[in-house]
Amino acid sequence: MDEIRIENLEVYGAHGVLPEETRNGQMFMINAVLYTGLRPAGMADDLALSTHYGHVCQFMNQYMREHTFLLIEAAAEHLAREVLLKFPLVQNLALELKKPHAPIGLPFSCVSVKIERGWKRVYLGIGSNMGDKQAFLDGAVRKLKKNPEIKDVKCSGFIRTAPYGGVEQDDFLNGAVELRTLLPPYELLEFLHQLEGEAGRERKVRWGPRTLDLDILFYEDFVSGDPVLTVPHPDMANREFVLKPLDELCPWQLNPVNGKTVRQMLMEL
Repeated sequence: MDEIRIENLEVYGAHGVLPEETRNGQMFMINAVLYTGLRPAGMADDLALSTHYGHVCQFMNQYMREHTFLLIEAAAEHLAREVLLKFPLVQNLALELKKPHAPIGLPFSCVSVKIERGWKRVYLGIGSNMGDKQAFLDGAVRKLKKNPEIKDVKCSGFIRTAPYGGVEQDDFLNGAVELRTLLPPYELLEFLHQLEGEAGRERKVRWGPRTLDLDILFYEDFVSGDPVLTVPHPDMANREFVLKPLDELCPWQLNPVNGKTVRQMLMEL
């Protein structure tokens, strides 16, 4: 990914734990690396196809002046989020916030925090087998689109499938969703659980009926064996109702655990 670099941008802000820091303020310095595609702008010599670094600098300066945080960790976190939301061509951001006048009481050059944040591509499984199934699925997709930290939401077609797991219940309506998000995996899972709860989901019987089921199938190249969040989804290779809709969106998506693409897993069922 190409880079736009901003080094040692001086901004004024009232951030700090001590009362005099938030009252009087002090100078901060920002280093930022904006990861974005620069070839279209470079080939056309057109600033409209790039991210205006001057606008980014002005935005960061204004944000640091207009908001107050006790911790520079918080200032960096919120600033990074706002830059990624404000400038759509920036895919990822490395941000260092430096505090050269921190009240340490010892000789030092500078203290800083450095974070990397960005948009991550995610694939979800979505299903329902209670009540107005289509309405539950459509409602969940709408709520995904309304979250400011989620964008580029695409949904597969829905297929009707028999229930999985041996529990007697109504047929499911299943699909897959592609999106990009700023939410890290566990925060995304928490948001999905919130949507399930709003739809009246009750977790009483494993593989039992549910108004809304949202599963993280892939989260970029993230791999987790945590029982709370196992990614990639551990049983997807055995589930046609997962792979068939997923194949509409990302047939060549590679499962980093078994080394097979979605299309390969589907064809092997």
